Amino acid sequence: MCKMTARFSSLGFACASLGPASILALGAILGAGWPYAGLLCMTLFVLLMDKTQVGRMASADQAIWLPRVIGVAHFVLLGLGLWAMGTADHLDTGQKIALVAGLGLYFGQVSNACAHELIHRSDRNMRALGTAIYCSLLNGQHVSAHMLVHHVHAGTARDPNSAPLGRGFWRFFGRAVIDEFVAGLQAENRRRQAIHPYTVYLGGAAVSLLAAFLLGGGLAVVGLLILALHAQMQLMLSDYLQHYGLRRAVDASGRVEPMRAHHSWNAPRGFSAALMLNAPLHSDHHMNPSRPFPELRFEANAMPTLPRSMPVMGALALVPPLWRRVMDPRARKYQLVAQAHHGNVMPKTTQQAGSQASGLPE
Repeated sequence: MCKMTARFSSLGFACASLGPASILALGAILGAGWPYAGLLCMTLFVLLMDKTQVGRMASADQAIWLPRVIGVAHFVLLGLGLWAMGTADHLDTGQKIALVAGLGLYFGQVSNACAHELIHRSDRNMRALGTAIYCSLLNGQHVSAHMLVHHVHAGTARDPNSAPLGRGFWRFFGRAVIDEFVAGLQAENRRRQAIHPYTVYLGGAAVSLLAAFLLGGGLAVVGLLILALHAQMQLMLSDYLQHYGLRRAVDASGRVEPMRAHHSWNAPRGFSAALMLNAPLHSDHHMNPSRPFPELRFEANAMPTLPRSMPVMGALALVPPLWRRVMDPRARKYQLVAQAHHGNVMPKTTQQAGSQASGLPE
């Protein structure tokens, strides 16, 4: 009975990320009520399913095949969406708006999470697929910024994607988009590779825009720009949620403590976590970046937990006063945890932590 339950949960885990793609694809191809169904699947349905036990466990073999399948599905879905927005004439304005909204949510939550999983793999082909997904959403620079900056400096001011206590999302987003691009570029410049990765990222973005034009003309190009902005905003929103107000301590010599369980927020809701390949189990990911998503662990007593699922908290973060009212007391609580770990040495201010953090890897 336990084996059957595990298999059912494992199947639910895969369906959480692949099911919405199928419905959105039908929306692009058939129109009718399918675009609205796809949007509801990415919103209300996720909220309802988080109250069930479906999708709470992934199997080990899914670590191998599921990100690859989602990666292929991403490009199929992106192509169908751009075609439907551009040259196809079977969708009215309302259907196109619903389709764009649903696709944007899928790319922002599922495709981004899949690409994130892939770029952490040791297999070159899987890393290339993850990079290609980011490039298709005009966000290839995130690969370098995430690997060389975020995982080195998360929880300090040296990381553009770690929001300090009190900074609202919109202010954070406006700065982080530019700062992430620059920080990743500076990190890659230090490495002096034969082929500069930013050449690949910008070239990939150009290919994506050209493909959009060939699929659906100018309207598809506009559609890609909208989808890319939506997806990038959700990626930044995810980083904002998972690191808000949590700072690593800096000792008297300026050394920054290692990433620990209390330096990232987690959202261990079953279905929405499965939708994003367990990306909301963020503490364990930072402590073990190469650990595949089925193996990520959550310890409720040691790891900060968001009061609601990632989608719900993301919506709350769009209203900064409400977000701060809910999250600032919680963030201060975990700063006290950091103090306890370092024997009355509180994390330094944002500026101090940033100026004294260790340098980027060469």
